[in-house]
Amino acid sequence: MASKPHKISKIEIFRVPPRWLFVRVETDSGIIGWGEGTLEGHTEAIEGAFQDLTERFIGWDADQIQDIWQHAYRSRFYRGGPVLMSALSGLDIALWDIKGKKHGVPIWQLLGGKVRDRIKVYGWIGGDKPDDVYEGAADRRAQGFTAVKMNGTDGIGWLESPTLLQDTVARVRDVKACGLDVGVDFHGRLHKGMAKQLAKALEPLNPLFIEEPLLPTQPEEIADLARTVSTPIALGERLYTRHDFRPYLERRAIDIAQPDVAHCGGISELHRLASYTETYDVAFAPHCPLGPIALAACMQVDIAAPNFCIQEMSLQIHYNQGADLLTYLNDPTVFTVKDGYVEALHGPGLGIEVNEELVREAAAKHTNEKAWRNAVWKGEDGSLREW
Repeated sequence: MASKPHKISKIEIFRVPPRWLFVRVETDSGIIGWGEGTLEGHTEAIEGAFQDLTERFIGWDADQIQDIWQHAYRSRFYRGGPVLMSALSGLDIALWDIKGKKHGVPIWQLLGGKVRDRIKVYGWIGGDKPDDVYEGAADRRAQGFTAVKMNGTDGIGWLESPTLLQDTVARVRDVKACGLDVGVDFHGRLHKGMAKQLAKALEPLNPLFIEEPLLPTQPEEIADLARTVSTPIALGERLYTRHDFRPYLERRAIDIAQPDVAHCGGISELHRLASYTETYDVAFAPHCPLGPIALAACMQVDIAAPNFCIQEMSLQIHYNQGADLLTYLNDPTVFTVKDGYVEALHGPGLGIEVNEELVREAAAKHTNEKAWRNAVWKGEDGSLREW
């Protein structure tokens, strides 16, 4: 006998510090699911997209996650891109949370069950303009991390003196001296001539990976770069669907896929991307410098994905001003790091308990404040540089 549908009765969004957008979905049976649709620097655009999603999906059966996803993505003529996919991500994550709570199991059980008991994680050191990385690395090691990530450079012009890159090499050497593995995020800041030099200069130090060595608009050039160095190439935070990943996979351009669950269409697409990238022997390491809901969503897929390798987490990242990863949780111990790992989440749904009272209080204070914006960098000649 078919069970009674759990219809979506309410969709709410909350703009909260430091730069996150939480989503609350409630069914007519009283089940509440939480999602995260953060798109850093474009909060108002996501809020506008949610006006549309709310009008479209109130009254739909919350169990029909795939049907809702397909209608949100395909039923309008224009599709994809960071705004629609980030809004869809928030809704999708919340629906998976509802489904897990309805059945009393963590989401990873609904994805086929776990293939590991815990997940390897890394934290951030330094800032947008990396400094104090040795002290930061020592602090992360004391917190239980065995791996970290840092920005490689400040803003860099199309062609600069190669001596500017030596500071990056020195910083990586310092972090390695602390006994930690380190990923180096180029952040798309370097153009091809400088990126090739930095990748080569770092190769003898064996970084864990180099991330976004060029802008994600350059699959051919990234594939060329991948053939010149042995260091694993990682990227994916600015790719929003399987279709966006396709040229990188077909050109053998990447070794590590880093889709962001809050940008790529939520748990549904993140899980599909894990399987898709596994086909190309590409490791899976979701991008997540965001909030606790996004991290929990990543972890649900990580636990069930055979090609998962390491998970980013935003604990004490430099962006977290006014709130941190654990602020909005009733039980922050679920993200405890020990010997470089976090244990699988075992609670129903996402496996976390959101402090709704605190979320509402923070949103009430923060909604009318200016949303977070990334810095705008210019070179000495006054021209715009990549942030």
